[in-house]
Amino acid sequence: MPTQIRKAVISAFGDESNITIVNATIDDPTKDEVQVRVFYSSFSGTDVNMRLGRYPMQRAAPLTPGYCLVGAVEKDSSSGNFKRGDVVGALTIYDGQATLCNVPEKYLVLLPSGLDHRKACALIVDWTTAYGLVMRSGKVSAGQRVFIHGLSGAVGYASAFLCQLQGVRVYGTASERNHVMLKTLGWTPYVYSNKNWIQSMKEIGGADIVFDPLGFESWDESWSILSKNHSILIGYGGNLATLNNQPSRSVVMPTIKLLSRNIMCLGFGNKTTKFYYISRDDKTFIPDLQALFELLQQDRIDVRIKSVFDLEDVQVAHRCWSNSALGAGVGSMLFNVGAK
Repeated sequence: MPTQIRKAVISAFGDESNITIVNATIDDPTKDEVQVRVFYSSFSGTDVNMRLGRYPMQRAAPLTPGYCLVGAVEKDSSSGNFKRGDVVGALTIYDGQATLCNVPEKYLVLLPSGLDHRKACALIVDWTTAYGLVMRSGKVSAGQRVFIHGLSGAVGYASAFLCQLQGVRVYGTASERNHVMLKTLGWTPYVYSNKNWIQSMKEIGGADIVFDPLGFESWDESWSILSKNHSILIGYGGNLATLNNQPSRSVVMPTIKLLSRNIMCLGFGNKTTKFYYISRDDKTFIPDLQALFELLQQDRIDVRIKSVFDLEDVQVAHRCWSNSALGAGVGSMLFNVGAK
């Protein structure tokens, strides 16, 4: 039987006026789904790109964003693995920004008792992406120099923190208003726009690993600062146009160019490239998330929440992100959908 809900809807691709909160209904979950009452959902550049119609292979409008969620089981699973009231998390890709969400049971993860719900939500996408970059794709090890674009962003901050746990020297770009705070963490931040970071990194011998979510020309610049000692550039997005309020640009050809460097340099150097993306179907996703749950329980990671918006303020959140109006600070951004 359909149930009344409130949810965010991108009615058409374009500016912030195209995303609104509406009344709607949700069907009962299928036998393979679990219905979750949502407490928190993520908010990031992915939401902005979806609103603009730029996210790779995204659904056509109208659509409800919400890449991940934390909430409580509303209706028991048919398998009996989850019961009403269980606090769970899931990477949903869509539909998390709604008061109720039907989630395939195979993607649900039970939260450890006592875990902060907001921080748990940040772990599901931002920190699992960082964990995959640092521990799996980059295989970061002690003594390396790692350069990260967007140190004060959600994934950038998480990546830098995990790198530091491995005994790595962290460098990167960030808004100047965050430099003092980032330096207190032991990291070396640079302003992206003046390009001084390029020469500065070359002067110290380059970076062993670069994590770059910007794409396009930034990948060329990041390639130029790699050291000559088995170094690697890992791209994981194409956010340069969105951050600079530029017209939409396809990241397909830049990605092909990024990966083709491996062929061009075959046998002629020690530089390599990769493109990384997170997938909830990857067999490592849930183990990685559970490893992060343990690190959080042990107080070994500092999961910072930069902003929490009420769902009804969805347009405000999108305007703030686009206009860099959130002020200084680092960490993840969330929507409070139904948390008390």
